[in-house]
Amino acid sequence: MSTSVRVRTVRRSAGVVAAAIAATLVLATPASAHVEVGSEGARALAENVTLNFDAATESDAAGITKLEVFLPKGITPADVTYGKGPAGWKLAPTDKGFTVSGPSVAVGEDVTYSVVVRQLPDAKSLVFKTLQTYDDGRVDRWIELGESSGGGHGHSAPVLKLQAAAPGAEPVAPTPSASPTPSASPTSATPSPSAPPATETADAKPTASDRATATAEEDGSSPALPIGIAVAVLALAGGGLWWFLKSRRNGTA
Repeated sequence: MSTSVRVRTVRRSAGVVAAAIAATLVLATPASAHVEVGSEGARALAENVTLNFDAATESDAAGITKLEVFLPKGITPADVTYGKGPAGWKLAPTDKGFTVSGPSVAVGEDVTYSVVVRQLPDAKSLVFKTLQTYDDGRVDRWIELGESSGGGHGHSAPVLKLQAAAPGAEPVAPTPSASPTPSASPTSATPSPSAPPATETADAKPTASDRATATAEEDGSSPALPIGIAVAVLALAGGGLWWFLKSRRNGTA
């Protein structure tokens, strides 16, 4: 066998051995666990968007029981409603996001669930940091950003890339946190200073004496004056009648 043939044979054998070693290493490396978020065609300022989360397990001895998500700026807990997930799991809002939890899933089983967001913020990407809890108390912290997790390795936080907002898209009004306080009804409103006192009836009709008093006050006189005049007239008339009767009695006598 010539020298050149032997060299080619050695090189070929070395290549086969290297490929076998690489394949062995790949097969021996455990699958990389992760939490991912996705939404088909997600755009900034899009409304009623369904976000799909996939949480891979890292435990071969316990099942996942809860996922706690920290919402990015521009999305509040009140903006999120539950879509679907494992049987018996429910969504509950927190101060900074929400949790989805329920009965422990089977050991080695991943968790897939979805939520609906009222409106996505005007941003290029959204980070959903997540804590993943197992039934043995273990917690995986998917909270690292790309730069700090070594270019996507480690416990990277799930990131959703957004397309630019559609033409004419505008932010909607914030989700109300509580019902507005009902305004006071007209019947319970405080009377204005110009309104009549509550003890008075607005449509009460004046009596005859009230009209007489009002007329006298308008004329600048008191009701006692005409009464005094009437008494004096009656007295004079009585005196004249008494004098007339006395005169006739004397004449007759």
